[in-house]
Amino acid sequence: MISPCDVLLLLFQAPGHGQPTQPGFKFTVAESCDRIKDEFQFLQAQYHSLKVEYDKLSNEKTEMQRHYVMKTEMQTSLCHALRTPLYPPFVMMGHHPEMNGGLTSPGVYAGLHVSPQMSAAVAAYGRTPMGFDPHPHMRPGLPASLTSISGGKPAYSFHVSADGQMQPVPFPPDALIGPGIPRHARQINTLSHGEVVCAVTISNPTRHVYTGGKGCVKIWDISQPGSKSPVSQLDCLNRDNYIRSCKLLPDGRTLIVGGEASTLTIWDLASQTPRIKAELTSSAPACYALAISPDAKVCFSCCSDGNIAVWDLHNQTLVRQFQGHTDGASCIDISHDGTKLWTGGLDNTVRSWDLREGRQLQQHDFTSQIFSLGYCPTGEWLAVGMESSNVEVLHHTKPDKYQLHLHESCVLSLKFANCGKWFVSTGKDNLLNAWRTPYGASIFQSKESSSVLSCDISADDKYIVTGSGDKKATVYEVIY
Repeated sequence: MISPCDVLLLLFQAPGHGQPTQPGFKFTVAESCDRIKDEFQFLQAQYHSLKVEYDKLSNEKTEMQRHYVMKTEMQTSLCHALRTPLYPPFVMMGHHPEMNGGLTSPGVYAGLHVSPQMSAAVAAYGRTPMGFDPHPHMRPGLPASLTSISGGKPAYSFHVSADGQMQPVPFPPDALIGPGIPRHARQINTLSHGEVVCAVTISNPTRHVYTGGKGCVKIWDISQPGSKSPVSQLDCLNRDNYIRSCKLLPDGRTLIVGGEASTLTIWDLASQTPRIKAELTSSAPACYALAISPDAKVCFSCCSDGNIAVWDLHNQTLVRQFQGHTDGASCIDISHDGTKLWTGGLDNTVRSWDLREGRQLQQHDFTSQIFSLGYCPTGEWLAVGMESSNVEVLHHTKPDKYQLHLHESCVLSLKFANCGKWFVSTGKDNLLNAWRTPYGASIFQSKESSSVLSCDISADDKYIVTGSGDKKATVYEVIY
């Protein structure tokens, strides 16, 4: 094989042993080889630089795709990708299974004074009552022996021991009765927001509902029966960016809003016209969730870069960042004594943080992304909503947990009642499920007409609000 030097030798070497054949040629073969070597090294350096730039752009593309998937999973495509026919309104129904998977007897509905149309719906759809898992064969990872209990009834709640053994939960006799346990819920109002509702919150005392959609938060007065229009609109972020979370401070005079922007907006609701009184800007391009400390001095924001930003609300400054999640931090809750923080992430982990010492306490690893979580107000239990459709209820110190299987798709929001005895979860499967703490007996279930992206429970546990892909929020009254 002829080398570059051999080619130069043939081209430039004259009969005079190395002298150029034309006058004015100043380079010897050795010098020409050096020049080519220098050019080659320069091209190598350029190639390396371009490769580094390509790798950087490729990583940025991957990051953008990941956030796009998260956005489409939890926002706009939810109301289009899985649009299903409207189901009969099960909201009026309560059910009281004696055991995990037990079927409600027809007599349970007798005292609910349902309309003839509703009675017909009950009869027509009695094959898949709310307490049943309608698709036990579709649940991933469940052995066939666990999909039913004695008598062949489908099971949906399982106790998982420290060594991973799963057993259907036999519910205690008082699972669905007693003080503070709802019988059912009924829909009392629909708030037509006009865009996909990704965030909702209820004032204390219960009067106003705040719905967050694309570029704005709307305020609704639900104390006025039949109210069809918002009393106010707060224009936040950019016009095309979605609100992902909105939280009221305990005094009800301040609202904090976060979403698909690097800036959180703090609204003064006490003024004659609501106004922005401050903005908090972080380095992350988006905020997925917010939490407020019980003393209203600190705000925590879950950032799309995985960090948890800690904001001093009085001085309006960033005072700390909790770092640990290796992908976006998607959900958050704080203990009622304000000493512990829980966060879930797209990195398949749930982490707890000591707010007094500023350090991570625990990490729980899962095989699914975490989309929602809630910490029980009375302590001990943490409920986690998964992309995989499972709800898992963890003890804060013990390794045992409960795994609940009534959702058919990812669990997008979760909220505990303030009494701590029950909690609700909502999903991409259009469902609102109410569960008994901690073992997950199904209290009631409502099927909405589109994916249910967000939820909140009033401070007195009498109302539930959900936000959906159908560009509306739904208000339920909880019946005891």
